[in-house]
Amino acid sequence: MSNIFGPESCGSPNREWLVADGLGGFAAGTVPGLRTRRAHGLLTFAGSSALAALDLTVTLPSGAKVPLYAHEWASGVTDPSGHRYLETFALVDGVPRWRWRIGDVVVEREVAMRHGHPSVAVTHRVVTAPGPVGLALAAMCTWRDLHGERRAGDGPLRVEPVAGGVVVEGAYRVHGPGWQPGGEWHLGAFTRHDGSTEDLWHAGTYFDRVSPGDVMEISAWAGDLAEVPPPASSVVRAARARARELVAAAKADGPAETLVLAADAFIVRAADGPDVVAGYPGSGRRSTDTAIAYEGLFLDTGRADEGRELLRASAPAEFESALWLVHAVDRHVRRTGDSDLAAELADPLTARLGEHAGDDLVTIPGIGKPVSLNALWVNALAALADLRAETGGDDAELRTRHARAQESFRRRFPAPEGWLYDVIDGPATPYPLGAGSHQNDPSLRPHQLLAWSLPHAPMRGAGGEAALRRIGAALLTPLGLRTLAPAEYGFQGDAPEHGGVQPWLIGPYADACAALDVPSDGLFDGLRAHLGEWGTGSVSASADGDPPHRATGLPFSARSVAELLRVISRYEP
Repeated sequence: MSNIFGPESCGSPNREWLVADGLGGFAAGTVPGLRTRRAHGLLTFAGSSALAALDLTVTLPSGAKVPLYAHEWASGVTDPSGHRYLETFALVDGVPRWRWRIGDVVVEREVAMRHGHPSVAVTHRVVTAPGPVGLALAAMCTWRDLHGERRAGDGPLRVEPVAGGVVVEGAYRVHGPGWQPGGEWHLGAFTRHDGSTEDLWHAGTYFDRVSPGDVMEISAWAGDLAEVPPPASSVVRAARARARELVAAAKADGPAETLVLAADAFIVRAADGPDVVAGYPGSGRRSTDTAIAYEGLFLDTGRADEGRELLRASAPAEFESALWLVHAVDRHVRRTGDSDLAAELADPLTARLGEHAGDDLVTIPGIGKPVSLNALWVNALAALADLRAETGGDDAELRTRHARAQESFRRRFPAPEGWLYDVIDGPATPYPLGAGSHQNDPSLRPHQLLAWSLPHAPMRGAGGEAALRRIGAALLTPLGLRTLAPAEYGFQGDAPEHGGVQPWLIGPYADACAALDVPSDGLFDGLRAHLGEWGTGSVSASADGDPPHRATGLPFSARSVAELLRVISRYEP
């Protein structure tokens, strides 16, 4: 399983890579090595940035020194520009690999994280050379909040010498051969995506002379700083072996293999059980995203046992999150036959939803009745009835409430334009998230897809092919669906909620096509190609609504990955 990019592609700072530790920590950056986000670095854990970079300089057999790293500075200068020597970048079994060529000298770097530990392993192999070459790796350090900045004026980092390197700020340790202490600031490192600058502390440099075929290994970790982790090479091998096991467990092939590995980065083990990171680099946990992504992340990857543990512990605070959680539980029970889970969660979930909604349609104060929330509500009533029936419980009241809500939905939401209102019974003032000036907002948006796509969708059996074709004609792009049709007032192609693309919506669209028997040949081709464009091996959170649909937002999105994996697994087995 590999994705390989050549010299021209390697120069793009818009292509990013990621490896995760299974705890919420990660290493991430761009393929050419430029740190374009505050969150880029080789070791991030517990919401803090630690080891920012290991800047590699090669001393050739001739004695010439060639820097293979790159930094952009506040002055606008990129110096040095080591990415000019990149021959290839590859993602092999989920492990990123860089290969630099300087004439007849070829050096490779690989980066992996030790799963279940806040620990990164970095290897440097001399592939070919006429003799031993010198490898110098400058440890560029920081210690700050993931989204913050560190300045020289804050004072030097506290660095304690230990065997094989240093402990920084008492928080993390960097270990390798030939440690040479440093101790100065590199001022004005610029991260263009954030438009900010910070200063990096050069803690020191590791140096070794490495013969062709040999490897120089560097490790950095937090936690028990006295315990040196396994050699970096063995961590890389273990990461590859684990990737192959994940793909085998999911019985995946083709693009699904890549998506299974992408999904793994978002599933983390918290103190109280499994959890989901909404996106990388630098996003936290969001209960709605977790529930939307649940089926793809857990059921389509062969991780139902972990998923069950997560569902049992879930207690979303928001009503929308609770509705999506009911959907996730319903899909889990339907696909696994887990009647015990149905018996355990049916009553608590019913009580949870009863706190927020009555028997008919759902109103959000100050907004009205959104089509998406009400489609989820109708779906949830039927799903809860099925969960109760699964274990012989009384489902009559829920069936009655579902029938009443579905009838109201079908009567109230169809709009004269031929699709569904985005919001009904809204305020007389313009709708806050759109451009409608009426109480019923007919803006053409994708949220109405849930009225056909959900398993217990309110419009199932009531037609909708013509509406779906209009939705597809106006909203469908190669990377997913626009959040507002270009012809609508207020369309902004670069605004995520006002016309930008959300790739995860390809899931509801594909389901709606299947439910209404609308052809969808080639529907996923653009997103398959996107796996190598923004976040390598993954799917972005958003993209521009205007061609060529430049990816935006976080390059690694849980719900985007999960929904693409789910529909590819379902509709392109």
